[in-house]
Amino acid sequence: MPPEASDLEVIVAIRGGDSARFEELVRRYQARLLATARRYARREAEVEDIVQEVFLKAFSKLDSWRGDAPFEHWLMRLAVRTCYDFLRSHQRNREHNLSELTDEEATWLEKFARSPDTSTADADAARTLVAKVLEQLSPPNRLIITLLELEDRPVKEIAELTGWSVPLVKVRAFRARAEMKKILLRLTPEKYL
Repeated sequence: MPPEASDLEVIVAIRGGDSARFEELVRRYQARLLATARRYARREAEVEDIVQEVFLKAFSKLDSWRGDAPFEHWLMRLAVRTCYDFLRSHQRNREHNLSELTDEEATWLEKFARSPDTSTADADAARTLVAKVLEQLSPPNRLIITLLELEDRPVKEIAELTGWSVPLVKVRAFRARAEMKKILLRLTPEKYL
């Protein structure tokens, strides 16, 4: 079995007219793009739409990849921007989700409010609650919290992925955390916080 071609070799072939070679890039990066898109969309159909859009953009803009950074970085930057566009165009209803906490989520939130250090039980309820809070955030705030807190990316990398300056990333992170706090305070504060 011959060794796998590098991204550069595949891209040179595509640029030379062998567009069928793009499938190699799809196979190589599809799992990573699916994982990234799942952080921004809930329904699998939306996730698949985002990934398809990323690959369509990548194919049509392939000539803009200069090769001074790895193709994967260029592709992930395109993916993050596509996810951000998705968030902006698919604003969710911001009021009904938080009022529909399940008993399990409410119990977890109450335990956490009483003793945050020892409240590790019911991680599924916590993840669901975090997802509901994230849905309530504005698109830029959801993007920054996802990249910074959930994906644990450094500020400099976020700046490169989004095209924002480092100070702007820090300001948006501060504002996103403030918005999250407001959302959490709306959760019957007298009972939980």
